[in-house]
Amino acid sequence: MPRYAMVIDQRRCVGCMACIVACKNENAVPAEHYRTRVVEVVEGEFPNLRMELRSELCNHCDNPPCVYNCPTGASYKSKDGTVQVDRDKCIGCKACVAACPYNARYMDPKEGYADKCTFCEHRVREGREPACVATCIGGSRIFGDLDNPKSAVSRILKEVSAHVLLKEAGTQPRVFYVRRLSRPE
Repeated sequence: MPRYAMVIDQRRCVGCMACIVACKNENAVPAEHYRTRVVEVVEGEFPNLRMELRSELCNHCDNPPCVYNCPTGASYKSKDGTVQVDRDKCIGCKACVAACPYNARYMDPKEGYADKCTFCEHRVREGREPACVATCIGGSRIFGDLDNPKSAVSRILKEVSAHVLLKEAGTQPRVFYVRRLSRPE
């Protein structure tokens, strides 16, 4: 069984937001909500500022607090290790939304269940890439099996230094970031 992950190469992101549009279209995400988003991160003090664009989504953690805090089992880890939501079991209590340190979940306003990025599980089952990966014009999103040494994800993680968001939370996320090189002083 594969162990899916995503690498987001921030050096290649051009901020076009095509990933957001593709995700919303593919998954019928309500207009006021997002399964993925692109945030602008500014670090430093003027005049030595550094800005980067960072795509954020569910991190499909190996140690997911959303799953552990779900009282009905609606939030669960699938066989491939991704974190999913069974809409039929969700009672809308928002425990998983509150437990996610990445703010990657929302409540569907019409149906009342928790929703989030699924790594386009339906597309992956068909052998296709998640919609955000397939549409990324900069090629900044890389998806694949962490356990397959020939996968693009495994190769890039061996070649470059990557980091995860909120490492201190202990969630063991499966979304990895390759940062832009710092500007020389």
